[in-house]
Amino acid sequence: MSVKPTARPTVLSLNINSRSALYMAYIPKLKNGGIFIPTSRAYALGDEVFVLLSLMDDPAKLPIVGKVVWITPVDAQNNRPQGIGVHFNADESGLEAKRKIEAILGTALSSSRLSHTL
Repeated sequence: MSVKPTARPTVLSLNINSRSALYMAYIPKLKNGGIFIPTSRAYALGDEVFVLLSLMDDPAKLPIVGKVVWITPVDAQNNRPQGIGVHFNADESGLEAKRKIEAILGTALSSSRLSHTL
């Protein structure tokens, strides 16, 4: 019996420079939080990815492991950018990312303004 080797997760880097860009990318509806990452690379639902997330002026990058939960194809409706939605894992790095993002966004989380994810 052969054992299929486990593929290493893809590493993606995302730099978010403003609160409005963070609002557009964050996915609060996911249990552990998540982020939209613009990319033209092909992914499948369930693929594991490793994200290095930079938030505004914070020099520390947040290392987050997550899974692809949706794919926005090229030429999507309403001119939505091509990319993937990544659901943060329920580990310390995912929970820390969710806490930091939600602290930055604060009351904006209850806004009805459209984002890349809704």
